Amino acid sequence: MDKKILIIGAGGHGKVVKEVAEACGYKKVDFLDDNSSDAIGKIEELNLYLNEYENAIVGIGNNLFRNEMLDRLKKAGYQIPVLIHPTAYVSPSAIVSEGTVVEPLAIVNANSQIYKGCIISVGAIVDHNVVLEECVHVNAGAIVKAGARVVQNRKLEAGEVVLGY
Repeated sequence: MDKKILIIGAGGHGKVVKEVAEACGYKKVDFLDDNSSDAIGKIEELNLYLNEYENAIVGIGNNLFRNEMLDRLKKAGYQIPVLIHPTAYVSPSAIVSEGTVVEPLAIVNANSQIYKGCIISVGAIVDHNVVLEECVHVNAGAIVKAGARVVQNRKLEAGEVVLGY
C-alpha cells in the first residue's frame, strides 16, 4: 500500500513540506487549504479525509496556528509523523517529536530535544544538547548553539544565532 499524507496548508511552506514528504517516500500527498486551487478541500473538512489518509501534518509557517492545527489533527484521529529530508543529519541520540519537519541539509546534533511541530529549515543548525520547545521555527541558515533552549512558538530569523552555554 502506498504511503499517503494530508498537508494542512498549500502555501510556500506547505510546498516545501510536500517535497520533504515525497523524499521520505510518501506517494500520495494532498493539501487542505481554504485559499488554494491546489487543495482537495478546506481545512474545516479535515474529518472527511480520515478514511483515505492515516497521516497528516501541518505545512503552515505561523507557529501559533500550526500548534492549534496539530492539536486538531490529533483529536480528529490522524497520525502525525516526523518528516526528515534524506539530506538532513539528525543524530541518533536526538529526540524529534511528531509534526516536526527537518528540511534539506539541516542538522540536529547529539542529545537535542525537538518538541512537536517544529520547523528546522534548509541549512539550519541545531547543535548538541539544545531544546526546541513546541512549534519553534529555526529559519534557513539559523544556528542554535550547544545547550540553548528556545521557547515555544518562537521564530528564529534566517541567519540568526542563538547562544548556548
